[in-house]
Amino acid sequence: MVEQTLHNILWLLVYPGFIFTLAIGVIASYVVRKVSALVQWRVGPPVIKEGRILQSFYDIIKLLGKETLIPRDAQQIVFLAAPLVGFAGVLLLSTMLWRISFTGQPYIGDIIVAMYLSILPSLALILGSSASASPHAAVGTGREMKLVMSYELPLALAFIVVIIKTGGTLNLAAIAASEPAPIWSISGFLAFFLALLCIQAKLGFVPFDIAEAETELGSGVLMEYSGALLAIWKMMQAMMLVALPLLLVMIFLGGFHVSTPWLTLVGILKYVLILVLIILIKNTNPRVRIDQAMKFFWVYCGIALAVAVVLAMCGNYYNISWL
Repeated sequence: MVEQTLHNILWLLVYPGFIFTLAIGVIASYVVRKVSALVQWRVGPPVIKEGRILQSFYDIIKLLGKETLIPRDAQQIVFLAAPLVGFAGVLLLSTMLWRISFTGQPYIGDIIVAMYLSILPSLALILGSSASASPHAAVGTGREMKLVMSYELPLALAFIVVIIKTGGTLNLAAIAASEPAPIWSISGFLAFFLALLCIQAKLGFVPFDIAEAETELGSGVLMEYSGALLAIWKMMQAMMLVALPLLLVMIFLGGFHVSTPWLTLVGILKYVLILVLIILIKNTNPRVRIDQAMKFFWVYCGIALAVAVVLAMCGNYYNISWL
């Protein structure tokens, strides 16, 4: 009875996916900023003290109250619509993942839907920055386009490894319920690690923050955005910090289950593990050039994942689970 009550309460909180995912995302964003600052011997954003809200919340509220400026030569419709499209993609992805986690109801081919929804923010960023008519944003747009074309294929190959390991399953709920979890194999672990690097690039974190590159381009793709539109981009990025790691948890780590308090705690620890790995990668690597990123994803990741696909096929054919 207690477990069912806990499940119902959590589902009522998650069902309005925007509020729940945004709250977790902003807190996760705050953790990333604070840990990064401490690693770099900086103070970073302030902590909660005397009723003061987290700095990440404050930044979004402040932006919502500022004036929104639109460049004179910008394509206004695309410039205004792009943040909404990217935000809608992340919202749909997070709502779908939470619903699967809480209800266990699969959708036919939902892993393919998740892949499409996860790319919408990057495409929206490309469209919005290209519509701003800014030369600095144009440089960032070119980098973002090349980066998207670089990491999407390795990410798809990583998901294909899992699909092979689970006997051709295309449902996230079934993949999450598979035993053992795909990561407990050579091909699955290799696919997980390289998928994590692709997620790092999707989030725009070091070493793949090439399109934004504040020290080079002055925020690059986001240079011309301000006010409420910039707040939407910030909210979208915060929600991606929840949705994308949750997607990795469902595909590689056995999913996020809330049927019991113990499984809920295990799911939270899985998410924290991925967040820690993201922060570790972010603070131990310098920014790479766009040509280095393309070579890394197309050549090294591509070859490694091709090997992982072959290993997964051999393991599936000969019934060797550890391959």
